[in-house]
Amino acid sequence: MLLIAGMSDRVPLSLVGDYARRVEKLGYDVLHVPETIHDSITVSILALQATTRLRVQTSLTLAFPRSPMLLALQAWDASATSGGRFDLGLATQIRQNIEGRFGVSWSDPLHRMEDYVTVVRAIWKSFSDGSPLNIRTASYTIDRLQPFFNPGPLTHDAPRILLGGVNPRAIELAGRCADWFVTHPTNSHPRFVRERVSPVIDGVKRTVSDPLRIITASPLITGPTATDVDRSRESQRAVLAFLFSTPAYQRSLEMFGWSDLGPRLRGMTRAGDWSSLATLMSDDVLDTLLPTGTWDEIPNILNEWYSGLVDGLLVQPPEDTELDDRFRTVLERIGDIEPRSS
Repeated sequence: MLLIAGMSDRVPLSLVGDYARRVEKLGYDVLHVPETIHDSITVSILALQATTRLRVQTSLTLAFPRSPMLLALQAWDASATSGGRFDLGLATQIRQNIEGRFGVSWSDPLHRMEDYVTVVRAIWKSFSDGSPLNIRTASYTIDRLQPFFNPGPLTHDAPRILLGGVNPRAIELAGRCADWFVTHPTNSHPRFVRERVSPVIDGVKRTVSDPLRIITASPLITGPTATDVDRSRESQRAVLAFLFSTPAYQRSLEMFGWSDLGPRLRGMTRAGDWSSLATLMSDDVLDTLLPTGTWDEIPNILNEWYSGLVDGLLVQPPEDTELDDRFRTVLERIGDIEPRSS
């Protein structure tokens, strides 16, 4: 099983290299770089320059505020500087942020994302073989790449493309054209993967040759001791309450019969009652949706949940670096879980 580390968006840029080296030393295969308050490509290059083995993937870079050509070139540079250890994850974002935060016009996000992936791959092909670039989709027309501006081929494969999603159309899009699919933290339960993700992915015709890899990004309620597990539960209670107040993320709640919980959370956010959100998230909901157990228990729990179902698991390293030696043995056990059969 691939071991994937997440990364807090609050890690200062000056400490990104230290964090990436720590993750690599712990034995992780992949580092996921978020994009909220820092540019994800900048953070990725800092992580890549600090490591020698670790694969770095953006999870996920906002596509629509960026020109496909500029992002294709940035990804090419990140891959070139790291010997092929960079992959590009792409996200759509909600309309309010695209228009109000970035000042970019809105259109159907899934059609636009499919066009975006098509254009980026066409640009990479021209970089690789020097073929004329003339790509026209409903969203983009790019027909100019003079040799002076072509960086030329890589000495390794092009970056892989990651997509995420919750609704069936987004999952279907990933099944068609992505190399990796990343589940959303709110919808990563094995039942969701088994019933809502795998059937859709298995039922679409792929436009790329390699099999799709599925990565689950489920938060874990865990820690070295039972006391730490309780502390972790309270932290996840607050985070999930906020996330599940968004209607698009409520599919797992509906799947397990808690369809009333999402609207109640949403009502509290509309009333500005942010401090009370977590009171609606019961232990039953948390322990049903999230793997829960001490470090000694969590590898077996993850094995029961995800063995043969996914290709990689996102597992956060502990905040306390003094626990790294002990945590490394936990990761080794998780890494022994059988991955999905492609």
